[in-house]
Amino acid sequence: MKFSTVFVPAAVALGLWSGAVSAQSVTIGQFGNPTPMQAARASGAFEEATGWDIEWRQFASGAEVIAAMASGDIVLAELGSSPLAIAASQGVDLQLFMVAQVIGQAESLIVRDDAGIASVEDLSGKRIAVPVGSTAHFSLMGALDHAGIAESDVTIMNMPPDQIAAAWGQGAIDAAFIWQPVQSQIMESGTRLVGADQTAEWGYPTFDGWVVNQEFASQNADSLVAFAQAMDKANAAYLEDPSAWTEDSEPVTTIAQETGADPAQIPGILEGFTFVPLSEQLGEKWLGSAADTMKATAEFLVEAGRIDNAADDYTPFVNTSIAEAAAAN
Repeated sequence: MKFSTVFVPAAVALGLWSGAVSAQSVTIGQFGNPTPMQAARASGAFEEATGWDIEWRQFASGAEVIAAMASGDIVLAELGSSPLAIAASQGVDLQLFMVAQVIGQAESLIVRDDAGIASVEDLSGKRIAVPVGSTAHFSLMGALDHAGIAESDVTIMNMPPDQIAAAWGQGAIDAAFIWQPVQSQIMESGTRLVGADQTAEWGYPTFDGWVVNQEFASQNADSLVAFAQAMDKANAAYLEDPSAWTEDSEPVTTIAQETGADPAQIPGILEGFTFVPLSEQLGEKWLGSAADTMKATAEFLVEAGRIDNAADDYTPFVNTSIAEAAAAN
């Protein structure tokens, strides 16, 4: 523990000491992506910043996160933009307060080398695996829509990542829209056809964000600001010199230990994401237009028959005050 020489009033010091003895326990949901956050998480940076006793719980899909947030099992989590739109449309008590990372080729449509698929149009009649309700699923639907292929013209198989890897090995699927590290596994006998960066250009953008329960946010505003600052600092460490994050560098080996990803693949995985500084997230491109992005995503999902209704206004599901305070300090 590091002690500051800054003068602290006795009453405040007593409160800090009391908090250190009985820190608030907070369970935080995350996907286990090989990102700079993982290196900061291993160092205890988030506990130090917030004063929380943190349990990090890994989820396999956004659908699992939605269920956990809806039940109150967790109050703070990483969540993809498509599941976020679904949750908001269903009235789940959560607010987006920060973008974790913008998804590019970190999520991609991989096709078997022997499946005879050279273009998106060739997917007609094929078996495609994807975790349904995820950002990857939204990107897949966008790709099919862009190519004029009806969902009924393909067989979409709902599978978590580990099952996708197994099904691929058994030859049970022709393609999969999936993230790392399964993406690299299946690319040993497959080829990237389309990445989420391309589907975003076609009008179907995706990102992972951080969401929080509204009551928890109002009661823990200062700690959430500190959490956002720690996350921003973790991303800044990578953005300062991405070339330094080689497979044998300390942060990459730490990320590999935390996630189980191959350290040789992590530099490439990191390149597949875009990490946006918190100060830039406050602009119109990100948090400023997040409600409109949610609405457009939800309306597409309604048209695709994935959800029943879209809300008229998604503004209540965006909280900019945390990022504003974090960026100001």
